[in-house]
Amino acid sequence: MMDQPQRLFDVIQHQLANYPKKDMLASKENGQWKQYSTQEVADITLKFSAGLLKLGIRAGITQNEEKDKIAIISPNRPEWIITDLACQQLGAVLTPIYPTISEHELAYVLNDAAARLLFVSDKELLEKILAMRDKFPTIEAIFTFNKVEGARHWTEILSLGDTADYPKIEAIKKDISPEELVTIIYTSGTTGTPKGVMLSHHNIMSNVLACVPYLPVNKDAKALSFLPLNHIFERTVTYIYLTNGIPVYYAESMESIGDNLKEVKPTIFTTVPRLLEKVYERIMTTGLALTGIKRALFFWAVGLGKQYEINKNQGVWYNLQLKLANKLIFNKWRAALGGNVQTIINGAAACQVRLLRIFTAAGIPILEGYGLTETSPIISVNRYNEEERMFGTVGPVISNVEVKIAEDGEILCKGPSVTIGYYKRPDLTKEAITDGWFHTGDIGVMIDNKFLKITDRKKELFKTSGGKFVAPQPIENKFKESPYIEQLMVVGEDRKFTAALIVPAFNNLRNWAQKNGITADTNEVLLKKPEVIDLYKQAVEKYNQFFNHIEQVKRFVLLPHEWTVDAGELTPTMKVKRKVILERYKDQIAGIYTPSGGKVDIESL
Repeated sequence: MMDQPQRLFDVIQHQLANYPKKDMLASKENGQWKQYSTQEVADITLKFSAGLLKLGIRAGITQNEEKDKIAIISPNRPEWIITDLACQQLGAVLTPIYPTISEHELAYVLNDAAARLLFVSDKELLEKILAMRDKFPTIEAIFTFNKVEGARHWTEILSLGDTADYPKIEAIKKDISPEELVTIIYTSGTTGTPKGVMLSHHNIMSNVLACVPYLPVNKDAKALSFLPLNHIFERTVTYIYLTNGIPVYYAESMESIGDNLKEVKPTIFTTVPRLLEKVYERIMTTGLALTGIKRALFFWAVGLGKQYEINKNQGVWYNLQLKLANKLIFNKWRAALGGNVQTIINGAAACQVRLLRIFTAAGIPILEGYGLTETSPIISVNRYNEEERMFGTVGPVISNVEVKIAEDGEILCKGPSVTIGYYKRPDLTKEAITDGWFHTGDIGVMIDNKFLKITDRKKELFKTSGGKFVAPQPIENKFKESPYIEQLMVVGEDRKFTAALIVPAFNNLRNWAQKNGITADTNEVLLKKPEVIDLYKQAVEKYNQFFNHIEQVKRFVLLPHEWTVDAGELTPTMKVKRKVILERYKDQIAGIYTPSGGKVDIESL
């Protein structure tokens, strides 16, 4: 076997030498799956690099500030990774940008990076860019991946690629050090101005190589990709796939995932908790519609799933029942995911433990992991091997990373995957990294000296006016177990008590209302119905019992609209932007703490 790749673009030759594929990358084009073989990816990438050279992209620059930056705004597709690889081979730096980014942040990122070229996916994104073209003067040319009338298509760069330049590209590649900057990923998280996280080949590749052994691989392995490649989680996992010789198929859109799962029949994919929750909700809605023996069997199987324990033999009778449940009920769940899924990797936020139990019992193990953009990203992950998994934790720390818990509970980590710093912000770099230890901003503990457990975000802990600390994340995660709660944010900083903003799961709520003879034309009207308010009071009372008096939600407000990425209320990885929500709903929050504020009391205060 060829030596392990040291730079990201080495995965092409690594795959060619060890397990060349007919479908290294694949996507839907005109309703049909188009496959790119490993050799085709190698050829296109080389031609693309030569074309970029002809366009004047400078090669072989080693200074981070001087390296040419190339920006990309596109959903996942083979051209995304091919662009990434082509830039890498010249020593250029790719700066990925979320398609849903605000105009203000877009202008900031392009100007801060001083990007020279910009690749966009389609006409809609191009029009967004052209409408504010004068705001980023460093952009010299814009190319599209889809053919758009009047726009420059990315294949124009391929046509510029001259075979006479190929030896030059190979010489440039040879001289690129693993320590060199390969990407700048701007992350705003849930607050503040975007920060450019600088990652080197070594940062990401060290993470890739450490995680390669943790995933199941067989000759039929295949991945479906739909989480944004703009995020380091999906990008690093993609390079894990490619290093392992796993073909990557790109979903057409978030809406088509269900169909694409059945077409591709993947063995593995990544997800975020919200998508898993939606899958589970759809399954439960189907179950609720059943009648008679079918309904009884469905909920018997779900009940068994809720009791599932990992690394614990629950006896012959339970095992026998679970085997039967898998044959009668859970096989349909697996079929809905394509029928071949061996594992799902969950990241970005904590997954509800009950979902981990049920899906694992159903023969769909979920490997929950943890990390940040600044750590390339994986710090710890539950393994496919059951002995290395524990529900409610983010697994053991990966082999080449060290973790220690600071006195205040903050998780600190050190290792080759820790960022080389924030672009043009040595002050932020100095603040975040002390003696090589990166401050994650997360609070956690080690279980059994082996499994890392995240308990909250350091910056999200708040103190009530009584001086008591409240950690919102565990409360929010527990409350979202209710089938009637879609989103929830705990509030109460410098206030007398803890309260919550609740966004109902409107599909489930309307089904419940219909069964109870409650009608309403709008969400606003529905949420004012006394029976609905009482339903949520019961839910809050149910979950309050899991928390101490200070943490319990004393009052809440029901909100009529779901928080979205497009509206700027969620990050692209579906985390709530607390600062935005606090500002946007300041009147409702103020109302919670005033005598006649339209809130719902759970108990007298």
